[in-house]
Amino acid sequence: MALTQVIPGFGDVKLPILSYVQPFSFTNQDGRKVTNKDLEGKVYVAEYFFTTCRGICPIMNSHMRTVYDKFKNESEFVILSHTCDPETDSVAQIKKYADSMAVNTARWWFVTGPKDSLYMTARNSYLLDDPKNNFQNIDDQFIHTQYFALVDRKGQVRKIVDGLKQEEVDELNKYIGVLLNEGN
Repeated sequence: MALTQVIPGFGDVKLPILSYVQPFSFTNQDGRKVTNKDLEGKVYVAEYFFTTCRGICPIMNSHMRTVYDKFKNESEFVILSHTCDPETDSVAQIKKYADSMAVNTARWWFVTGPKDSLYMTARNSYLLDDPKNNFQNIDDQFIHTQYFALVDRKGQVRKIVDGLKQEEVDELNKYIGVLLNEGN
């Protein structure tokens, strides 16, 4: 099933179902457990980053900030930033990072957890990395992806965009609006 909606100046928007988010459990910046159940009924964007990154992550989170700024007052929208370096990104470290971003952590969640769970979710739920990489030793792996996954209220991945390209992030904002209006 693909949702089609006409957006003025944007044409027909078709958002197919790309995958389904599998159950997960991580810990947020406040030390609270976060599961896929906490996101039921919400539209969200998932990304992977790490707090000590000096490469693509600052650009991605600068672009993600534009998404946050547009939807920060929308109670049915969340940004979910997963660390790809849980050995470094403890709860205290991601709390410090979240504080440095000066965002409302009710709308932008930063999570950490077991590396294998984080990576499996990236690959098998969000489609942000090749699932074949699951067969490598987890200690030898490092996901460093610039892609964002847009997830609908039912936990279905509907769009993947390049978080380094502002024009794709601008389109993402329109897709978020489509999903927020879905069913209304």
